[in-house]
Amino acid sequence: MSAPAASAPAASAPVASAQAIPGGLPAPLPPGERLLWQGRPALLGLARRAFHADLVAAYFGLLAGWQALASGSPASALPVLGAGAAALAILGGLALAARATTTYSLTDRRLILRIGIALPMTVNLPLREIEAAALRRFADGTGDLPLRLKAGTRLAYLHLWPHVRPWRLAAPEPMLRALPGADEVAARLGAALAAAHGQAAPAWQPAQAARTSAPGRLAAAGP
Repeated sequence: MSAPAASAPAASAPVASAQAIPGGLPAPLPPGERLLWQGRPALLGLARRAFHADLVAAYFGLLAGWQALASGSPASALPVLGAGAAALAILGGLALAARATTTYSLTDRRLILRIGIALPMTVNLPLREIEAAALRRFADGTGDLPLRLKAGTRLAYLHLWPHVRPWRLAAPEPMLRALPGADEVAARLGAALAAAHGQAAPAWQPAQAARTSAPGRLAAAGP
């Protein structure tokens, strides 16, 4: 008796359509991970504090004033003012490009920094690796949120710039720059950090002034 013919393989189930990728993320989030917040820097705050447009404008303004006084002719300051305008235009373009290529994403497991103008990169910061956070407010209504990482978690300062706390070269601190509505973002981040470290969500106190090393707590940051 001939052997029974092998049954034909069952038709494979249709492949599900690719999961939609939230804007600013390199890939879909793993199952069970929730996106809590996304945002990007404010253009003016980024230009002023990361690219120091204020200082450049003041420098060229003083230089133009000196040139006009020294020559006795206000018209002699026009070339200096033109150079200053060009410098500010360049800085503004850099700030615009940096803002357009930046997305900060907070999930219940990590903070994701999608950054980079010429070389886009993604920095994943597990919430359990963030030891402390801080908030510094500015008169324009924006704020910076620097993050202190646990010992042994090392990142390159130049890779992060301008999304890094200034002058912390030995132990770089990633920083969410010039955030609109920084108080609300700080509250969300504080609650996520507390949950990741197994703590009760802290009561958010906008007037809090001293930095703390307790996970999930936020305070005012110095320079």
